[in-house]
Amino acid sequence: MSGVWGNNLKISIFGESHGNAIGITISGLPSGVELNLEQIDKEMKRRAPGRNDLSTARKEGDIPEILSGFFNGKTTGTPLCAIVRNSDTRSKDYGEIKELMRPGHADYTGNIRYAGFNDYRGGGHFSGRITAPLVFCGAICKQILAKKGIEIGAHIKSIRNVKDKAFDYINVSKEQVISLRDLELPLIDRSKEELMRKTILEAKDQGDSVGGIIECAVVGIEAGIGDPFFDSMESTLSHLLFSVPAVKGVEFGMGFGITKLYGSESNDELYYEDDKVKTSTNNNGGILGGITNGMPIIFKAAIKPTASIAKKQKTVNIEKKKDENLVIEGRHDPCIVQRAIPVIEAVTAIGILDLMKGRDGWNL
Repeated sequence: MSGVWGNNLKISIFGESHGNAIGITISGLPSGVELNLEQIDKEMKRRAPGRNDLSTARKEGDIPEILSGFFNGKTTGTPLCAIVRNSDTRSKDYGEIKELMRPGHADYTGNIRYAGFNDYRGGGHFSGRITAPLVFCGAICKQILAKKGIEIGAHIKSIRNVKDKAFDYINVSKEQVISLRDLELPLIDRSKEELMRKTILEAKDQGDSVGGIIECAVVGIEAGIGDPFFDSMESTLSHLLFSVPAVKGVEFGMGFGITKLYGSESNDELYYEDDKVKTSTNNNGGILGGITNGMPIIFKAAIKPTASIAKKQKTVNIEKKKDENLVIEGRHDPCIVQRAIPVIEAVTAIGILDLMKGRDGWNL
């Protein structure tokens, strides 16, 4: 397999959920970028497990150790490598899944793809734990983009059938997307928080799980970033978004809803304001022909319910080649949507920075 992504900003992830450490190497960062380590730590904590009763009881500090590419508080321009050590592992909880394939997980597909040599403990390299290094990288990219006036933020659009308000596609502000990062459950309509908590905790009490939708906005991005076809803004972001475990759907702007409109309704009409071209609507999510048009980028990502649940499920024993029942042991999230938000923001920052470097080099 290849754990490498990127054309202009190359990243390489490594590690397994229950190995000694997980990590990332970032090639292509400019030299002399001052990094706010406290801000990076804050982003890591947003994703980290064991913070409240809505997430897994597994406790990990998720403190990144920078091994190279950083000196005297600034990037050196050489590959920046960082690791996050695993400490609170209970590998014995996963002993039986060497033979019993967990429904909804990559146990079976991974076993077939790697001929049974894959590390199955906690999902190994398929685990959502590997998103921690992505958040580290995204936190760096966010700091670079912020100097260009670009801010990225997301909120929980829904948990199961409980819905939050949508972003205002035209007027979403930098202040709003930044403020969402400080909320345990990032919501526009805070009155929905109690009901969302109840929905998650009820699933937890039943030994079950729930999923939801994350809506993300990129504000302050200028027109002209991206290319048609294979390196379009949508295809670049979609590639990264679908690389995040549990993401099962992505739509930009109105997405599938735009199919219900006439062309006269879906087209975003243009006008001038203070010598800048704007659109009166933003049904296309700030992207046309794969290239940004200067309006906020808006997209949604669908997150499936956590695959690990305590309820008895039917499965197969690949050693004995027979059907069996399985009750998954261990500590698992009843809902991963809230922890996935910083991951979605992170890969968005990585993708945008890669495209911007391709167009402008490091003239940022």
